[in-house]
Amino acid sequence: MIRHVSLLTFVPEATPEQIDAVATALRKLPPLIPELRDYRVGPDVGIDTGNATFVVIGDFDDEAGYRTYRDHPEHVAVAREHILPILAGRTAAQYVI
Repeated sequence: MIRHVSLLTFVPEATPEQIDAVATALRKLPPLIPELRDYRVGPDVGIDTGNATFVVIGDFDDEAGYRTYRDHPEHVAVAREHILPILAGRTAAQYVI
């Protein structure tokens, strides 16, 4: 299995409503993208300073499943409509679990 972890940092001006909209939109993806085996998303709870704003974790059977998710029109639309307008930075990794 492949696990994808993405840490998103939003601009300081991002509102709680915008961040909630990101979470809501991402949580709608699993039924639309059957390659997603497990999917967890949410905002950082603010325990430590300097953390990213938001995390996305997805599990896939294989690299092809991850690529399907990555390029899926619904995922791309969520990024374009909700994430990119407030994105300051992103880091990600995929690894074998």
